[in-house]
Amino acid sequence: MTLRIDVLTLFPQAVSQYATTSVLGRAHEAGVFELFLHDIRDATDDPHRSVDDTPFGGGAGMVLRAEPILRTVELAPDLARPLIALTPSGRRFSHRVARELSDLEGFSLLCGRYEGIDQRALDLVVDDEISLGDFVLAGGELAALCVIEAVVRLLPSGLGNDESAREESFGDGLLEYPHYTQPARLRGLDVPEVLRSGDHARIARWRRAQSLARTQQRRPDLIEARGGLSEQDRALLDEFPALDATGQNG
Repeated sequence: MTLRIDVLTLFPQAVSQYATTSVLGRAHEAGVFELFLHDIRDATDDPHRSVDDTPFGGGAGMVLRAEPILRTVELAPDLARPLIALTPSGRRFSHRVARELSDLEGFSLLCGRYEGIDQRALDLVVDDEISLGDFVLAGGELAALCVIEAVVRLLPSGLGNDESAREESFGDGLLEYPHYTQPARLRGLDVPEVLRSGDHARIARWRRAQSLARTQQRRPDLIEARGGLSEQDRALLDEFPALDATGQNG
């Protein structure tokens, strides 16, 4: 099944340029997902294609008008649902939310601009709101691309190698283990012996232990969300101590 993604934006080219290159580009060519871009300015009704206006009640900046957004939705009857607005006040985007979206047949993203979106557009046509985090961007296009890439990577053949998505950070609620490549020794630092041992079962246990240790150190909230460390987890940490030297822990 091909995932359909619609994006409502003032800058469709900004989205299309990134979404058709690298990993996303290959996934798009392979039919993993379809991307439909809707220029909100095409739904304006004045010669200047105006999409913003001053806020009622005063204040700095401009507000993205509701009418062009409503018309854009009305002009696209096959728009994928849910329609998700990318706003600072939305629910926090996470691997869990990406997984949730990857299980759908499609979804749409509304990119905000200026000081915000007229609340009436959100009330009338938006199904959900998502935020990348506790910071503000100039517009929703970067946020939309982050959501799209995070979701597409979880789809079958989205990465070309489905095992990659399973082993990445947050795939099973843990941060990813550290990676190494050639040369085996670099500026006084060696690749851990276990990775050069050829013992794949031991390597798998080491990687699991490092994921646990890294998560416990950097994101203890993720360990808490898993219900703490199991006896098996503690045994792995005892077997393989964490890499704790400044130059060895990534």
